[in-house]
Amino acid sequence: MSAFVRVIVDRSPDREFDYAVPKELAGQVAIGSRVRLPFREKETLGTVVGLLDESPHEGIRPLTALAGAQNEVRPKLIELARWMADYYACPVETAMRGILPQVIRKADVGFRQQISVERARVVAAEEMTLLERKAPRQADVLKALPDGPILLTELARSANASEATIKALVEKGFLRTSVAIRPRDPNDGETFIPSAPLVLNDDQVRVLAAVIETLESNAEKKPLLLHGVTGSGKTEIYLRAIQHTLDQGKSAIVLVPEIALTPQTTERFRERFTTGGHQIAVLHSHLSSGERHDEWHKIASGAARIVIGARSAVFAPVTDLGLIVVDEEHETSYKQEEAPRYQARDVAVVRSRLENCAILLGSATPSLESYRNALSGKYRLLQLLQRVDNKKMPLIRVVDMREESRRAKGPCLLSEKLKTAIESRLEKREQTILFLNRRGYSTSVICNACGHVCHCPNCSVPLTFHRAASRLVCHICGHTGVPPKICPECRDPGIRHQGAGTEKIEEAVGRIFPKSIVRRMDADAMTKKDAYRETLNAFRTGKIDILVGTQMIAKGLHFPNVTLVGIINADSALHLPDFRAGERTFQLLTQVAGRAGRGDVEGEVFVQSHTPFHPCIQFARHHDFAGFQEQELDFREKCDYPPFTHMILVTVRSPHEMRASFSAETLARRLGENLPDGTILGHAAPAPMERLKGYFRFHIILRARQVLKTSRHLREVISRLTFPEDVIVTSDVDPYQLL
Repeated sequence: MSAFVRVIVDRSPDREFDYAVPKELAGQVAIGSRVRLPFREKETLGTVVGLLDESPHEGIRPLTALAGAQNEVRPKLIELARWMADYYACPVETAMRGILPQVIRKADVGFRQQISVERARVVAAEEMTLLERKAPRQADVLKALPDGPILLTELARSANASEATIKALVEKGFLRTSVAIRPRDPNDGETFIPSAPLVLNDDQVRVLAAVIETLESNAEKKPLLLHGVTGSGKTEIYLRAIQHTLDQGKSAIVLVPEIALTPQTTERFRERFTTGGHQIAVLHSHLSSGERHDEWHKIASGAARIVIGARSAVFAPVTDLGLIVVDEEHETSYKQEEAPRYQARDVAVVRSRLENCAILLGSATPSLESYRNALSGKYRLLQLLQRVDNKKMPLIRVVDMREESRRAKGPCLLSEKLKTAIESRLEKREQTILFLNRRGYSTSVICNACGHVCHCPNCSVPLTFHRAASRLVCHICGHTGVPPKICPECRDPGIRHQGAGTEKIEEAVGRIFPKSIVRRMDADAMTKKDAYRETLNAFRTGKIDILVGTQMIAKGLHFPNVTLVGIINADSALHLPDFRAGERTFQLLTQVAGRAGRGDVEGEVFVQSHTPFHPCIQFARHHDFAGFQEQELDFREKCDYPPFTHMILVTVRSPHEMRASFSAETLARRLGENLPDGTILGHAAPAPMERLKGYFRFHIILRARQVLKTSRHLREVISRLTFPEDVIVTSDVDPYQLL
């Protein structure tokens, strides 16, 4: 038994501390244990990361207590946290904070308990008579009592009595109580019909054989990249691979990029694994604290063998991990934008190496980072280039909106070709998806007379008009304001709304097709907890004719009756100052187009664009991923951009512009001293979105062949510098947002 332990203290600096193990905890503390301990003048929590027979320090204080017997972090996850701290240039405690959910870290939410009551003994006739005369309520409870146990609350309701009345009967010895844990189930009340495995085609058989070969290999397992076009049956490969993993007595983690995909993914998995006793746990941000607590413990105890969730599910404390599946591996939502700024796909690859388990990355449009790893042999490339049952890829038509605007003599939301196609689908009782990655009614409010635009006072962006709420909203900081009736600058009444969001598209479609049922699916419309599931269920059952939405409807969803997809503005992200703009646009167009034609009827896609001949739009039109990646990789290599180098984005921000600027220039100068070989340092410059949430922002970009050396150099330089109190410095390794 160890006399001392080394602990990472919650919210402490980037240091580890030694504590003594008191006699009452001897033999109970292990690596990964969550413990209560004195720190400075307060009691706090920490995680044990080492067991020591002796400590070189004096005056060591003892631990206070264990923070729950089951609240342990697995040693492999501690090892993963150390890698994250090293790679993503953050304190190890920050990495631990990402690994352990707050509800588990704080240990202030427990299991929900329920009290059952049952008859303790037979009630004699004279005792019942006495109760009827002196305590008629208690007598009524005994008469309403069934033969077996019943929940105390249920008995109180059926007998129309208070809980105090029932407890009085317990004290008299007529009843006895028992306490049991009642799990909080996110899918409580839902039923799932078991489904059988689908028949695989030759390509799927070949791919599954390669996956099973990796699962059964005892050697170091190479990551698998599954490039499968939309509708090619990737999910069936996932299901078969997971079944094989379960048959081996191991567990699996499935990562999905959007909460909107979680209900449909969970449903398909529960239908397949509803028999056999394989519990499924779900982890995503829409769970309540109690639900997250119970799901985490279900996983940690080994009761749940399959975990489905968004990026944080990569840290699920599963036992005997055998397989990690990362669906839509290219998605930017796998990137955490707050510390620790990890990329869940990359962390999953590292975890698979630490646990020697298989990892399967799947996408119709793989990220160029993953695809280059496959081309170089670091990953094994598997391909499904045909849709199942020989279904055709949707026909993509590009509509030149410049011509449409000239014809309409003004801005045009829906082209005539798209309106005609929607009308045709409505007549055939087929469904349509309209995609626009812009929320709200109009994207800006502008004055006709002086050109004044209503900007957010905290950010360098125009305010978006939301008609339903009659508010101007900043989608970055959340600032809201009242829409002006006259120009705030020149007092002219000619103020107008410009641009279109999903709210405006929904209104326009409802006006053009008044007999159709139109629904909107975006962050504004999906505020209720079960709104995603309810809307998708209504769409699947044909209760919605036209679904308008943002990127949450762009990928992964399978609706066989959708035969038409309209992409309202394909250029919305194409011209941003970001080297990944073309890649993101190609991926989004391909993914959205893939929602069409997944049933027996061939799909059709209309892409509305003001730059119809842009290469990424033309490559997407022809479903030509090979051509796109070849051209894009050539461009990236010539410019020394990822995936040929790693990028680190350092952001210096302050409410005072001059302090932010001076601090950024000082930091850039110090970073240039003893810069690791092969690292390119850029100048400190204002961020493309210079003001954000009230802070002026300056960027410093580093590009490196060996990112670990540069990350360590960055941490050392930042730790040696002292910045003004209102200056904040953050670093983002492999950033996905450069604005």
